[in-house]
Amino acid sequence: MTKYAFFRGQIVPIEQAKISIMNHAFNYGTGCFEGIRAYWNEQEEQLYVFQMAPHYERLLRSCRLLMISLPYSVEKLGELTVELLRREGFREDAYVRPIAYKASEVIGVRLHNLEDDLAMFAVPFGKYIEKEEGADAAVSSWRRVDDNAVPARGKITGSYVNAAFSKTEAVLNGFDEAIVLTQDGHVSEGSAENFFLVRDGKLITPPVTENILEGITRTIIIQLAREDLGLTVEERPIDRTELYVADEAFFCGTGVQVAAIAHIDRRPVGTGKLGPVVKQIRDLYFAVVRGQVPKYKACCTPVYPK
Repeated sequence: MTKYAFFRGQIVPIEQAKISIMNHAFNYGTGCFEGIRAYWNEQEEQLYVFQMAPHYERLLRSCRLLMISLPYSVEKLGELTVELLRREGFREDAYVRPIAYKASEVIGVRLHNLEDDLAMFAVPFGKYIEKEEGADAAVSSWRRVDDNAVPARGKITGSYVNAAFSKTEAVLNGFDEAIVLTQDGHVSEGSAENFFLVRDGKLITPPVTENILEGITRTIIIQLAREDLGLTVEERPIDRTELYVADEAFFCGTGVQVAAIAHIDRRPVGTGKLGPVVKQIRDLYFAVVRGQVPKYKACCTPVYPK
């Protein structure tokens, strides 16, 4: 159970972390956020925050897009996160949600001349997609927002309505997740996850110019694939029909982690089961995030003093 939040410059009981219905971000979606995973390592009795600094570097980039100015460095944001998690005392996997937002209580659509603020809370968190080893996906009828409309490289709160449209359409139609296309019909990503497919032994993913989130998990997956698994990785546009002839496919992201895709538009992906390449990536990724791989230990920030 969540007991605390960082709110208006200090850690307070969660019930005190409230905003007004007049809040600008509540009315107009003028905020940005991050999702940061912390993983419990049972053997070490330690909670590890994975890739904390890259997440806060991205948060500050999102803030620049929205003209949000925060009085916190990446290092200070990390310290606040560790302090909050220590106060919570989690001994299980958790998810941290920092939100930078326009805090003024005014009517009027704009980004300038508004008060900025930061809030943060953490919750216990397990799977994002229940069928992680074989999800059923569908190509969405909703297109991904364009960089010249609402830039996907920023985790802007209001833009996630686009993700909600595609996710709900998929689930109500009997699928687990959506695959969203760009305006010109190329694969962009999932509703809120990056996307990879495997063809002829190569790992292929859309480039950052296809209106995707510049995913931190995406980046580490590319590194693991190239450096540790010896895979060729291509970042290039993906046509819709490539989804139907792929050997394997998966979603990745902080929330979804690494989730294999078994079917797309009711067509089996490869054998329709968890494939060997995705299994290799999943197994290595989950070892890395729990601090079990020495090469990547520096990516894992311990919460509790030894």
